[in-house]
Formats: sequence, structure tokens, C-alpha cells
Amino acid sequence: MTTVYEQRRVAPAPPAPRRSPVGPVLALLWGGAAAVVALWWHDTGSVVGAAGWLTGAGRIAGLLCGYACAVLVGLMARVPLLERRVGADRVTRWHAMAGRYTVCLLVAHVLLILLGYAAQDGSSLLDETLTVVLDYPEMLKATAGTVILFAVGIVSARAVRRRVSHEFWYYVHLLTYAAVFLAFGHQLALGSDLIGSRPVQVAWYALYLGVAALVLWFRILAPVRLNLRHRLRVDSVHREAPGVYSVVVRGRRVDEMGARPGQFLRWRFLTDGMRWTSTPYSLSAPPRPDLLRITVKALGDHSAAVPLLRPGTRVWAEGPYGALTADRQSAHKSLLIAGGVGITPLRALFETLPGDVTLLYRARTAEDLALGGELEAVAQWRGAKVLYALNGPQGRRPDLTAHSLRAAVPDLDAHDVYLCGPHGFARDLYEALRAAGVPDRRIHHESFEL
Repeated sequence: MTTVYEQRRVAPAPPAPRRSPVGPVLALLWGGAAAVVALWWHDTGSVVGAAGWLTGAGRIAGLLCGYACAVLVGLMARVPLLERRVGADRVTRWHAMAGRYTVCLLVAHVLLILLGYAAQDGSSLLDETLTVVLDYPEMLKATAGTVILFAVGIVSARAVRRRVSHEFWYYVHLLTYAAVFLAFGHQLALGSDLIGSRPVQVAWYALYLGVAALVLWFRILAPVRLNLRHRLRVDSVHREAPGVYSVVVRGRRVDEMGARPGQFLRWRFLTDGMRWTSTPYSLSAPPRPDLLRITVKALGDHSAAVPLLRPGTRVWAEGPYGALTADRQSAHKSLLIAGGVGITPLRALFETLPGDVTLLYRARTAEDLALGGELEAVAQWRGAKVLYALNGPQGRRPDLTAHSLRAAVPDLDAHDVYLCGPHGFARDLYEALRAAGVPDRRIHHESFEL
């Protein structure tokens, strides 16, 4: 790789401190939910009888479900403020949580409203359901949207998600947009809290149109602009370790994409068998003026096909995303802990992170140490340290405990720790770091599991 990616022997400069927007974003989201509850409270008079209680509870569940749908789609829009400052993994967790809330609120809304209407009309639940679906305005579309949203929720459940392909999950997940679109009309046609107030209707339209604009810009127009401008193509493919390959991508004015060490992009290689899948891969080296590099381990059909890529293959990229960058650094000393192919974002940070840096690399054998030669070269010119944790005789795994970590890095609690690796590895290391006295605010981790 030295013929393509030579080390840049430039002393890293400390980044300007940036405050995380997590607090304000969460305050905004929960503030919106509080406003929805306040709207229901303002419009609700005295509640009389079981039918009134059921219908009232169904109304508040429906209002909150409508708001949650907008939040759900907004979190899917890949807004840079969220993806790069909050962190793609945290936004993904928020999105998953919002999805669970949305489905639960939808179930509550449907059941409570139907039970309330049936009690009010003195009819059976089945008869009332048929009447509502077939006779009420916009309800056929809303029913279709409800079925779609349930299907998305089922496919997204962890037990089901593990048994279906990423491509199937991804394209079913996109049907969320159709579900929200189909259900929107009945909110305005039947929502008693919306019908009687023009300002509330305007605010509801503004919420949904604003979210739609975010999706249109950041998920469609911005990627089109990026790829038309930079014209990315595969430059070369290199074997780094058993089952691990680096892909060098060449383009025009690549450094103007704004990608930073520690970040990732979503990559789509426009060749047979790969063009329909978009997969997140981290940059494994700092961006160059016309080059980007990713390093991929064969873990699935898409990543296993990476070694077969040919120079000149067109590449469609989206991003950059991720908050595992120097912006999180709060101390002069940093410890980077990588497990397996988790070395990729940390390799880029190892070259560029300011201050005293130590890298701890966990792998099964010395042969599995991808990018090892580069790490040694970076360590030598910048005066950093590289430590390895390899399996012992008979494959015995090294103990990465609070005690062993403190022994390797005596002043561990004075370090920022950047952590990247498989979920179980990262969880165990997080617990060991906390036991070793490292504050939670100094442990930085992003998971790229989908």
C-alpha cells in the first residue's frame, strides 16, 4: 500500500472543542411529545363513561403515534447534525426505540378507538371495525398503512432480523415511508384535535413536510450531488490479512467531501451482485486529495465479494457519517482499542489523533493483524505505542480485564478511550474500562451492526 497510501508525517493539531447536541436534540423531541399531550388536554372536556374513557385514550395514543411517525422518519433522514455529531449508532438506537414506541402506540390507538366506538354504538367489535374501515373517510388507506407498519415492525424484531438477509430487511424497512404517507390523510380527516384548529393543522403539515424535505435532501439529492461531483471508482484492491482486503477508491476532489478519520460511508459498488446493497465501511486511512480507502473483512455475501472488485468499477457512496472522531477527545492522552476488523477506523485515528496515543490491537494470531505494518510505521514516526493481544498456546484468549488494562496503561483513567470491534468484545471492554476507573464520558464507541 505504500505506493498508493504513503504516511503523512504531519503533527496532528488539536481540534477545536465541539459541544455534543445530544441534550438539545432529546429536549426537542420530548418537547414535541409534551406539546402533543398538551394539545389533547386542551381539547378534551369532561370524560363520561367507559366509551368516553376508551375513545379519549385512543385519541391521545393516535396523536402521539402520528408525532412518533414523523420522528421515526426524521431519524431515518441521515441528517448530518445527527449522523456526524450525535453518532450514527446512537441515532440508530433512537430510531429503533422510536419504532417500538410507534408500533405500540398504533396498537393502542386502533384497539382503544374501536372498543370505544363499539361501546358507544352498542355494536360488536367486528361490526364496528368493518364500519370504520369501509365507511370512514381515508380509512382504507390508513388500514393499508397500518398493515405495512406492522410488517416493518415484525421484520425489524431482533429474532426475525437475524434470520433474514440485510437486503430483504432494508427494502421492507423502506416501506415505512409508504405507511406514513398512507396514514397521513386520516389524521386530518378524522383527528378531532386537528379538525377544529387551523393553526394546529398548519403545524402538523409543517412537521410532516419538514421531515419529508429532510428525507428528500439528505437521502436523495445530497447523495446524487456527491456522486456526480466526485465520480468515485475503484482504483485497486489489496489483501491485508486472511479474509481482509483494502479497497482504494479514486475520485475528483475527494478531500472536499469532508470525510474525517474515524468516520464511515455507505458504499454501493455498481457491479453484478453488489449494486443493490449499500453497506457501511469505515475509512481505514485519512482521506487524500483524490483517494479514499476502506478495509473490509469477509463476513457476508457483500463483503465476501469485495476481493472480486475490478479497477474502474463505479462506486456510489453516501456520507460521511459517524462521530468517532477527534471531536470526542477531551484529554491529552488517548487509548485506541481495536478488535479484529474494528482496526479500520482506529487505524485512521492512530495517524491523526493529537497528543499521546497508544493502540491496543486484539486478534487471534499475528497473521490476522491487518494493517500491522502501517501501524508500526505510524507508531515509529509519531512516537506512539502499539500493543498486541493475541491468542496464546492452544488458542487461549488473553485476559483484557481492568487489572491487565491498568498494567498495560498505568494512568488509564487519564485517557480518552476509543473502542471499536464486535458487539460482545466492545461490551466486555466497556465493562472492564469502567471497572478500571475510566469515566463513561471518556469511552467513545460506535457500533456498525445493522
